[in-house]
Amino acid sequence: MNFDIIRQEAYDANMQLPKLGLVLFTFGNVSAVDRSRGVFAIKPSGVPYDELTPASMVIVDFDGNVVDGKLRPSSDTKTHAVLYKHWEGIGGIVHTHSVFATSWAQAQRDIPIFGTTHADHNTVDIPCAPPMADAMIEGDYEHETGFQIMNCFTERGLDYREVEMVLVGNHAPFTWGKNAAKAVYNSAVLETVAQMAMYTEQINPAAPRLKEALIKKHWERKHGPEAYYGQ
Repeated sequence: MNFDIIRQEAYDANMQLPKLGLVLFTFGNVSAVDRSRGVFAIKPSGVPYDELTPASMVIVDFDGNVVDGKLRPSSDTKTHAVLYKHWEGIGGIVHTHSVFATSWAQAQRDIPIFGTTHADHNTVDIPCAPPMADAMIEGDYEHETGFQIMNCFTERGLDYREVEMVLVGNHAPFTWGKNAAKAVYNSAVLETVAQMAMYTEQINPAAPRLKEALIKKHWERKHGPEAYYGQ
């Protein structure tokens, strides 16, 4: 089979991570899915970004099995596989250890919705999933990370098609979108919002949450039925 299209998509998206300052060394990965064939392309494990090529992307199925490729896939592959398998609206996934988003994850805190930049992309605080239970850690860790994320969304009544980002407690962020490029966009947005929120709390530890009228206005002008942002 020819997997050139998703390999190129995954490669292009992965190469954006260092350009956007979202990764250090090999601390991150992007995948791109082909749902018609039930596979996705993902960055190989531990390979520096300047050594990547489209051909080096590894093709994996939704159970985490390698379908095509000469290298081992990312150590986070099983997490991507679980999310693709259960959340059918996802076309691309990003995992990084970007500094500000990861700092909130390590603090085990949701990122509060303080301003309109946040509201342009989410109407809720960016969720932080609780740290993983010991039994899950001792089991199939990366596989269980996918369920850690999904369980958080289920417990909070969140829709993954509306909230396209999450912090994994004591770990780092994951984002997703309709394709790999949108997942990268969401990762960059998350990092910026995380940085702004940290500075907001430093400037004013008692900073109030953005009021509902502004949340509604900024979300709906970009995403509502009468959206008018953009061309």
